[in-house]
Amino acid sequence: MALVNTPHLDSIRSNRSSIKWTRFPADVLPLFVAEMDYALATPIVEALVARIQASDVGYLDGPGPLAAAFGEFAASRWGWQVDPRRVHIATDVSVGIVETLRLALPNGGRVVVTPPVYPPFFELVEEAGADVVEVPLREVDGDWALDLVGLEAAFAAGADVFLLCNPHNPVGIAFGADTLAAVARIAALHGVLVVSDEVHAPLTHPGVTFTPFAPLAERAGARSVCVTSASKGWNLAGAKCALIVAGDDVTAALLDRLPEEVACRTSILGLHANVAAYSCTGWLDDAVAHIVANDRLLDELLRESLTGVTYHRPLAGYLAWLDLRGLGLGEQPAARILNEARVALNDGQTYGRQGIGFARLNLACSPDTLREAVRRITELVARAARDSLANVA
Repeated sequence: MALVNTPHLDSIRSNRSSIKWTRFPADVLPLFVAEMDYALATPIVEALVARIQASDVGYLDGPGPLAAAFGEFAASRWGWQVDPRRVHIATDVSVGIVETLRLALPNGGRVVVTPPVYPPFFELVEEAGADVVEVPLREVDGDWALDLVGLEAAFAAGADVFLLCNPHNPVGIAFGADTLAAVARIAALHGVLVVSDEVHAPLTHPGVTFTPFAPLAERAGARSVCVTSASKGWNLAGAKCALIVAGDDVTAALLDRLPEEVACRTSILGLHANVAAYSCTGWLDDAVAHIVANDRLLDELLRESLTGVTYHRPLAGYLAWLDLRGLGLGEQPAARILNEARVALNDGQTYGRQGIGFARLNLACSPDTLREAVRRITELVARAARDSLANVA
């Protein structure tokens, strides 16, 4: 029995008020922000309603039942035994990252990022008063990977923190255990703290193994922090609750110094929604099945109609990384697609200069939405080709 429900676009537009549905006019297909079109899992709705009916909308001072709920999920899915004493909460993953950086780098420092990467990483480092060091992903024959040689050089040159995106957003890489173990070894050698954003981990595709960084780091003697949430896996971004998990005793002592306000600012509704989510594994698996089906569909549609696009298919998450440089739409293809085809994608250049000419597309939608998006872009490309020929003539 299907557990995931995808409402009709008209219904979503009339009922939802998030930026995905209000930023652009109604004639634009919104495939940009990382938010699912799917309806929430019923147990999550029931948990939220129960908290409202109980007038339970006060402040928090810790993770409470969420530490155990996440620990059970992590043990079942990934074999990670999470010590609940190492678990803290924050409003979202970005806050978890910046508050960790503030503790780790009270006087500033150097933070390594791996572009093309989630755009707020650059902003969060700046917000924490630190400097960004870029070690771009390596792209070889269409495959992307961490540059381990570049990382070791950056670590040896004095980097203080490595901001890891695992699975990687926007490329959708689920890094293998050998790769992450190598990162852990060089981080331990050079005394680099690794902050691993693992918010997309629950959305790892069937047949692919997600490897949490913290257990590998602890075995290697490296310090680490995991920041995560049910926000992506169960579509709860606006519920405002995330976890900050220390990977070792030294880092646990560091996180124990988090300001009290970090927990107090977290939503109690978000906490209970997260608790409910981590037990909704059937809904999660069904959502991933929908995403994987859309991944296959998009690949087929592009092969049929938009052969100028190179699709870097994700192994985790619902974000498609598209190389649009072969479409003949100029230096900013995503902007042109928005303005002329009325399809909103994330412009790749915001992920770092390595993303110029790329775009990110959201797969967590109905198949009909994908078909319409590709149809519109195909028509734009055909018009652009005709105009180009006319200008030459």
